[in-house]
Amino acid sequence: MRELPVAGRPPAERADAAHNRRRILRAAAEMISARGPEAVSMDEVARAAGVGVGTVYRRFGDRARLVFAVIDDREREFQAAFIQGPPPLGPGADPRDRLRAFLHALADRTEAQADLLLMAESDPPEARFRDGSYGLYHRHLAMLIGRIRPDADTAYLADALLAPLAANLFLHQRRERGMALDRVKAGLDALAEGLIAGHRS
Repeated sequence: MRELPVAGRPPAERADAAHNRRRILRAAAEMISARGPEAVSMDEVARAAGVGVGTVYRRFGDRARLVFAVIDDREREFQAAFIQGPPPLGPGADPRDRLRAFLHALADRTEAQADLLLMAESDPPEARFRDGSYGLYHRHLAMLIGRIRPDADTAYLADALLAPLAANLFLHQRRERGMALDRVKAGLDALAEGLIAGHRS
C-alpha cells in the first residue's frame, strides 16, 4: 500500500523567516512546558526567541494561533517519523512491530503536549475526529491491521486502538489514577496483542 503523505506541511518560506519561525516555536514550546498554555505571552515569547514582538504578531496573529502552531509543529515531526522515518516506526519493519512502535510513539507524543491536545480536542466536542491528524492515524493503523489480519474490520479496530489515546482519558489515567507512562504503553501492547492473536502468519 502507498505510504501516506504528511498532513499540514507548511508552505515554502525564506531561510530567515524559517529560522525565526523555529526560534519562536521553540521559545513558545518551552514556555508552555514550564508554565502551561495560559501563561504564554507574545511579548515574552518574542524576548525569549530574540525577535521583535511585531514579528511574532505578523507571523502568528494572536496567542491562540501561536499555541496551535506549537501543536502543529510537533505533529508534523511525528507524522514524518511514522510515514517516512526509520523502522520500526517508519517503513521497512514487520507490521506487528510498526503497530507497537506507532502506539508507543503516539503515547509519547500525547504525553509531550497533553494539555494542548486536550484544548484542541474539546472545542467542539467532536473536534478530535474532525482534525486531519486523527484521520491520518486511523488510515495508518487500518493499513497495518490489514497487513496483520486481512480478515479484520480494520476501521473499527483502528478506532478501538486510538480511543485510549484521547487526551482527556490519557490525562485522567496519568494524573487522577497516577498511571505511569510505561503502564499506559503496556496496556496498549495488551490491546494490540489481543488484536493480532486471531491471526498468526
